[in-house]
This record gives sequence, C-alpha cells and structure tokens, in this order.
Amino acid sequence: MEYDIARKKECAMLSKKVADLLNNQVNKELYSAYLYLDFENYYHDKSLEGFANWYHVQVQEEIAHAQLMMQYLQDNDYSVVLEAINKPNIPLNELSDPLKAGLKHEQYVTELIHTCYAAAYEEKDFRTMQFLDWFVKEQGEEEKNASDLISRFELFGHDAKGLYDLDAEYKTRTYIAPSIL
Repeated sequence: MEYDIARKKECAMLSKKVADLLNNQVNKELYSAYLYLDFENYYHDKSLEGFANWYHVQVQEEIAHAQLMMQYLQDNDYSVVLEAINKPNIPLNELSDPLKAGLKHEQYVTELIHTCYAAAYEEKDFRTMQFLDWFVKEQGEEEKNASDLISRFELFGHDAKGLYDLDAEYKTRTYIAPSIL
C-alpha cells in the first residue's frame, strides 16, 4: 500500500467551518481581555485595588486563551485573522456591576466554546474536540469564579469592613499560565 502524503495532509487539516469558528473565538477572547481591562480600570478608579487585581489576572488569562487558540490554528496551517476590538459599552454604576457583567460574559463565552465544539463534533474532528475539552472545563471554572465573586460581594461587600477584607483577599490573586497538556 502506497503512503499518500497529500491525503494525510488533507485529512489532518481543519475544516474551514471549524477553523473560522476558532479564529472568531481568538477575537472573542481578546475582546474578553479588553472588557476585563475596563473592569480593572473601573475598580482602580474606585480605589479597590484588590478587585482591580482580580480583573488584571483575568486579562492575562484571556490573552493566554487567545494565544493557545492562535497556536492551535497556526499548527494546523490556518492563518489567523485579527479583527478590530469593540469598545466595551457596559454601564458600570454600582460596585457589583462589573461582577454581574463578568458572569453574563462568561456564560456567553461558554456558548461560543460549545458552538466550536459542536462544529468539531459534526466534522468528526476529534483532535479539535480534544483541544477544546480544556476550554470546556475552563469555562466551567470561569463561570463558577464569576458566580462566587457575586455571592461573596452580596454577603460581605455592602459592609465597609467586609468590602475591605474582600479587596485585600483579591489583591493576593496571581496569574498562573494555563497548561492544556
């Protein structure tokens, strides 16, 4: 049996549909970073440096997610197209507004990841499904963290001492680069 290199490359390549969805996700992850920069600035302006730090770490995570997807696309011979990033336009009036908007945004990102996964499943692209498994799990963690921020703020954030303690706790959060292996 003769080994057909062209056939192997054809089978190994991402479908255009899956690649386009992943490329779109790169841009959505970068928007997430931009949105969380807005939240970071909001809390910085309110002198809540711990909350600002929490979102600063989120910014780093979202950029890392975009870079992981970019690398995956590039490793699969797909050229990444970066789009313009829209300005966040979420009104931030109350201290809890970024927290609530953050949860809503993470739920939206989860839907996007599920759409990518469903397309990979439809194409029987098992390698991409395996790659996306990490993101599916990560989104579960992201939603839980965002929900926990709201719950803790509702419990403790309306009291000056409680807010001070939460802010001090969130100052200690540090960035840990993701490892999807």
